[in-house]
Amino acid sequence: MSRLYTVSITALLGLLASAPAQADVVLPRILGHNMVLQRNKPLPIWGTATPGEAVTVQFGRQQQRTTTDAAGHWQVTLQPLTASAKPAELVITGRNTIRLHDILVGEVWLASGQSNMEYTMRKNSKVTIPATEDASPLTELDRAHNPAIRIFLVNRKELVKPEPQHKGWSIAQDSALRSFSAPAYFFAKELYDHLKVPIGVISSAIPGSRIEPWIAEEAFAQDPYYASQKVDGDPGKFYEPMIRPLAPLALRGFLWYQGESNCFLSETTSYTHKLNTLIGNWRTAWHDPTLPFYYVQLAPFKYSESKDTKVPLNRETLPRFREAQEAVLQTPHTGLIVTTDLVTKLDDIHPPYKWKIGRRLAWLALADTYKQKSVAAAGPVFDQLQMKGATVVISYKPLKSRLISNDGQPLTDFEVAGSDGVFRPAQARIKGKRVLVSAPEVPQPLAVRFGWDEVAKPNLFSKAGLPARPFRTSTSATGTTTATTEAGK
Repeated sequence: MSRLYTVSITALLGLLASAPAQADVVLPRILGHNMVLQRNKPLPIWGTATPGEAVTVQFGRQQQRTTTDAAGHWQVTLQPLTASAKPAELVITGRNTIRLHDILVGEVWLASGQSNMEYTMRKNSKVTIPATEDASPLTELDRAHNPAIRIFLVNRKELVKPEPQHKGWSIAQDSALRSFSAPAYFFAKELYDHLKVPIGVISSAIPGSRIEPWIAEEAFAQDPYYASQKVDGDPGKFYEPMIRPLAPLALRGFLWYQGESNCFLSETTSYTHKLNTLIGNWRTAWHDPTLPFYYVQLAPFKYSESKDTKVPLNRETLPRFREAQEAVLQTPHTGLIVTTDLVTKLDDIHPPYKWKIGRRLAWLALADTYKQKSVAAAGPVFDQLQMKGATVVISYKPLKSRLISNDGQPLTDFEVAGSDGVFRPAQARIKGKRVLVSAPEVPQPLAVRFGWDEVAKPNLFSKAGLPARPFRTSTSATGTTTATTEAGK
């Protein structure tokens, strides 16, 4: 072998070693077979491949081309599509070709939180409710087989890893549905019943989780509010593997059912700020400051009787936390559902009726996002009050139906206080669109509160069947009485 030949072989081997390895086109796990694409929005499709590789994405009559960057990342954006329940194929071509089959176009939502959002359809089938209640949702697993409802369950250990088989999403039925979030499924079912378009819902929830792990660390670092305090709770722990990899998937909005773990810490204004931080963080990740965010106000529970808590708790811990949740409604494109009626046992942190949670969240979306004026999304919400001698006249924000006592009994859980600031039980009755409240022990009432106890299950409802939101008022020096929240104190 000549010296020249030996040198040439050595040079060639060195060149091959320094050349980038050829890599197949790889998609994130959220892009897979059976998925639903969000209608009427630009549609990002993204992944990785060899740096500098040409990638083509085709769906229907659309075809987009791009070249991967130096790190091997690529992304194209398909033009908005109209809803379609006809299965189609999404084809991604580079060095290899990926064909995602049975793709629909409709509405896509992301559901997240802790155990009450994670609460599975399997558990839903085993709950006990009063014999007077409609039990048909308990057997939903036996009937569910609508191919237009698709589900994706996030696995915190797998979402960040590539999925060569692209198994993707599932039709909401059988074993896949058994392990899926009951609130998220019933939300999707209610949306479908009204919209009649394909619905895709993603569940990304962890039992027992506080809010901090669902927020990116940089979101805390960029907010001066947190500069003077140590933020514990493992910021970013779940955001990084379970939320960030989902962006920038086009979706309609977010659902959130969380708070029990932070309520056990007796949080108030700090939780308001954290939830606002989360909302801003997620909207930034999706490059859309208007994405709807609908969430669940916590249900009655005996927090004050819990043992081994890190901080002292009392019967006002939950009402104050709910007040902190309500304060987030000042952020645009948010909505809240009330759950004071959705418990059977006051020592159960996981109340049943997850189908009602899902439906009420869906009614918020239908009324606020989809502008369906016929849908009642909220029960009575305090507006203002007037003092008329010994009687307090409470007005509520406009309702689509009248005020009622849902059990036909006198109204419960109203209290009034005079100049001594001591709240006493009050009698209350409905008069048209108002509620009249008084107490013999308080001849000159100055403030009112309603449902202000961790175990309160008030019977003031709208005729549409939705409970009134708990509240309390305060009186200013000028005598003007308004609602107050922890966030405003």
